[in-house]
Amino acid sequence: METLLVGGAVRDRLLGLPAGDRDWVVVGSTPEAMLAAGFRAVGRDFPVFLHPDTGEEHALARTERKSARGHRGFVVDAAPTVTLEEDLGRRDFTINAIAERDDGRLVDPYDGQRDLEARVLRHVGPAFAEDPLRVLRAARFMARFAPLGFTVADETRALMRGMVAGGELADLVPERVWQELVRALRSQRPSAFLQTLRDCGALAVVLPEVDALYGVPQRPEYHPEVDTGVHVELVCDMAAKLAPGDDEVGFAALVHDLGKALTPADELPRHIQHEQRGVAPVRALCERLRVPAAHRELAVVACREHLNVHRLAELRDQTVHDLLARCDGFRRPGRVRQLAVACEADKRGRAGLEDHPYPQGEELVRLRDAAAAVTGADIAHPDLKGPAFGEALRKARIAAIGAARTLRRDPG
Repeated sequence: METLLVGGAVRDRLLGLPAGDRDWVVVGSTPEAMLAAGFRAVGRDFPVFLHPDTGEEHALARTERKSARGHRGFVVDAAPTVTLEEDLGRRDFTINAIAERDDGRLVDPYDGQRDLEARVLRHVGPAFAEDPLRVLRAARFMARFAPLGFTVADETRALMRGMVAGGELADLVPERVWQELVRALRSQRPSAFLQTLRDCGALAVVLPEVDALYGVPQRPEYHPEVDTGVHVELVCDMAAKLAPGDDEVGFAALVHDLGKALTPADELPRHIQHEQRGVAPVRALCERLRVPAAHRELAVVACREHLNVHRLAELRDQTVHDLLARCDGFRRPGRVRQLAVACEADKRGRAGLEDHPYPQGEELVRLRDAAAAVTGADIAHPDLKGPAFGEALRKARIAAIGAARTLRRDPG
């Protein structure tokens, strides 16, 4: 029996990246032997075990044979006779098919080190085409590694296009699509995820509402990049810069302009009421991918309110209050902060405007805090009950917003 470090831990060390989770492959063992050694079985579709001391995942070396459509349609062989090279051969990309022995020697039968040096994402073999999820994994890896100069190998790109054309992606389950999307949104360059999927035709399959934005023109005086799809790419990258790792903000950035795909042709390049038009497709996308409530709620708020936040200085005090109330901002201050960041990403996610200041974000949070400082205890009175109490609290908070604005304009 031999245990080797494998996959992302080896890849990232060779790239000089911070160490993440470590995964291990065990060659020449059996489930019974693993359990006898104190490991705990956790794998549902194939034999994976948790180490009794470290809790790290140890998987028996295995091969996979396609038996049905979809990413779960495989017959797994994890017999002790499966070799390390056979296990590495069923992996997705050459850069993930490198193992490390306990003495530091590398096992690299598919030249993953060469592709790491060349900054190329290349599939290991033809079995790549048997798992449609790997198209999304390729796009997600590009979201992480494009800043390092990685590109997708021509033959891998051609294989991905063939998989999409053959209808393989129709079998993906929503949870797995969402999982890959979220990981891309946490990465440094989510735009590379969108570009990679669009290049092979997959974006129209998994995110048709986003794909529909490409080619939709915007007014160049506000959007020098003109193309709405390009704008969304820039916004997603800006969100990743402003709120690293916050996939709720990232998702809001991704879907904030979906309504522009629904603008009547005779209104282009203007997009009148695109915020209201966008709410329905945002909700439809969230329903289809079974998006968690926190992501969905922030996304709807950002879609509906981003223009209001942009013109915050023009809004009346009571309009600012009602905007905050619609966002549930008095109970959820974090949502207002996330909305402010998403709106800043929208404003700065435009060609040539990346470094422009966005005082509206800070001001929105400041006015929310000023209004929220007024509580029910501040207006308590025996005669104030029910709707009258709520209206009194609203007026007091509106007054607080006005006072905060006056103080900002005339601090003396």
